Amino acid sequence: MTSEPIAHAFLDSLQPLLRQLDAGRTLSPGKVGVLRHLAGHGRATAAQLATAVHVSPQGISLAVRELERQELVVKVPDPADKRRWWIEATEAGRQRLDHDSAAGRQWLDRAVEDVLSADERRALAAAVPVLQKLGTQLPDA
Repeated sequence: MTSEPIAHAFLDSLQPLLRQLDAGRTLSPGKVGVLRHLAGHGRATAAQLATAVHVSPQGISLAVRELERQELVVKVPDPADKRRWWIEATEAGRQRLDHDSAAGRQWLDRAVEDVLSADERRALAAAVPVLQKLGTQLPDA
């Protein structure tokens, strides 16, 4: 089997899993990405967020405005540069991220236990390092 059919089969198999993981979320995947980046890396500028989550500057502006309206992020002026604003996750934003992430993880934990045999669970566990390698060593598009 060449890499192209493997890649297509892999992507096709992920689609229903990703849909189910997103089903319990109260925020869009883009907004979750913004909150996840802020929670994991600390404050960021809009340009830094756009680069980090692979969204256009306009998309980040819209997402940040919506997250700010929901009090999940705050914009803080930079004391050294009055033109720069930092975006930070609020405690409510971190809690919402944890809640949204936990729902999907709980569903996946149950699915792995209920659907897969012990041998299949071991095979899945063995695939995790391979998937992590693929995720961290992606070639440029």
